Amino acid sequence: MSKKITQKEINDAVWKACDTFRGSIDPSVYKDYVLTMLFIKYLSDVHDDKYEGYLAKYEGDATRAKRAMQYERFKVPENCHFRYLFDKRNETNIGELIDIALEDLQEANRDKLYSEDGAGIFKNINFNSSVLGDERDKNTRLKNLLLDFDNDKLDLRPSHLSGNDIIGGAYEYLISNFASDAGKKAGEFFTPAEVSTLLAKLTKSAPGSRICDPTCGSGSLLIKAGQEVGSDNFSLYGQEANGSTWALAVINMFLHGFDNATIRWGDTIRNPKLKEGDALMRFDTVVANPPFSLDKWGKTSDREDKSINSFDPETDTYNRFWRGVPPKSKGDWAFITHMIETLNEQGKAGVVVPHGVLFRGASEGKIRTKVIEENLLEAVIGLPANLFFGTGIPAAIIVFNKAKGKNTNVLFVDASRHYESAKNQNKLREEDIDRIVRTYRDFNAGKPTPGVVEEKYSYVATYEEIAENDFNLNIPRYVDTFEEEPEVDIAAVQKEIEKLEGELKEVQVEMAKYLKELMD
Repeated sequence: MSKKITQKEINDAVWKACDTFRGSIDPSVYKDYVLTMLFIKYLSDVHDDKYEGYLAKYEGDATRAKRAMQYERFKVPENCHFRYLFDKRNETNIGELIDIALEDLQEANRDKLYSEDGAGIFKNINFNSSVLGDERDKNTRLKNLLLDFDNDKLDLRPSHLSGNDIIGGAYEYLISNFASDAGKKAGEFFTPAEVSTLLAKLTKSAPGSRICDPTCGSGSLLIKAGQEVGSDNFSLYGQEANGSTWALAVINMFLHGFDNATIRWGDTIRNPKLKEGDALMRFDTVVANPPFSLDKWGKTSDREDKSINSFDPETDTYNRFWRGVPPKSKGDWAFITHMIETLNEQGKAGVVVPHGVLFRGASEGKIRTKVIEENLLEAVIGLPANLFFGTGIPAAIIVFNKAKGKNTNVLFVDASRHYESAKNQNKLREEDIDRIVRTYRDFNAGKPTPGVVEEKYSYVATYEEIAENDFNLNIPRYVDTFEEEPEVDIAAVQKEIEKLEGELKEVQVEMAKYLKELMD
């Protein structure tokens, strides 16, 4: 039997497939083409693997094998198959043929590849687009892309792979690499894997949980939260405002085997789609890395906009902003209050925020005060700077818990100095994540008493203490990280100065000697 393909071999092969676009098209654009082609190749190879299995089972009876294929997870019409497109790679209308294939693939799998609103997941991708260059350049690029995927290392048949989650792993690998290439735009679609792991562990869901990410990007954080459950007994829900990123999230779910995940397309604040009847759906766990300090998140300032659907947080249908309306230019607390309002009575939420959320005043201060008065705030964790794509600013994670009970204390952790320094971006190491999670779980279990838990690292504050601080959650108010300057030995410094002055005189004498020799 042939050697099975490893995760690394597939990762390297799909990353090489991106060479077709590098240098001419922005990574935040070409990622959609590569990831869509990976999906087509995967569906085609799985189709072939299953068909060969049925042919063997029915002793070469193609009619019975084709009939059995009708009940498979995905249907792949002939013109949608990778091999068909590959054979047409020299056609002058190859972009159009790929677009038709995507349309037909959607139609053949309506229950999976259309959202409840009737939008197909390939709606926002166009292989016949001038984004790919003029006719000749575009055709060359698409031909090369098909050639790149026609590779033994990209034989994605399950029987050829060394593990179940290899395709999902390759997809994640691609997305994270695109994110590091795409700079500023990367934060829109990807949360670094280590941060996702940390958030998933902090909000660890019990079996049977409903888990939601209201700003799910390409879905990686949501998948991590599901995997942390430790069984297959959970359901995933997400919403994403960007159409092409929403499509990536849907594909990501399929590639990880989460076919029943509900991922909706739309603006979570203006148009929440995850509902039961007329009410917002409630969840056991809500995790998110929303856009930092989003401007124009709420009411439109267009005086001409008299449309019946124009959104005003003051009169929000779901009354999410009863604690107060965040400022127009900073949507952080809009996302946080949405998350809190969608928790069930035992629910827990974990959210990545810029530090300003912890201490800014005005309407944000009022909302923060109310949330603390309701005893929803459980932990504030400061992260290292330069962890996220597209921004060097340090962020924090806030954990909210609807089931804190009588414990009104709050845990503060300053993990900002514990990381691995990398060239472009800092990384949380496994030991950094474990330390934060262990500290949080001890607090959650009621172990540490108020006060310093670990010098310069963690502190448990009482409600009274936070109230005395005017509900300001700035971490240095609680975790003392002050480093005393070492005492200066004046006499030793004076001796060092005298020594250096002596050496300088000797050098000056030497230089004068050399200059004299040069002039003679």
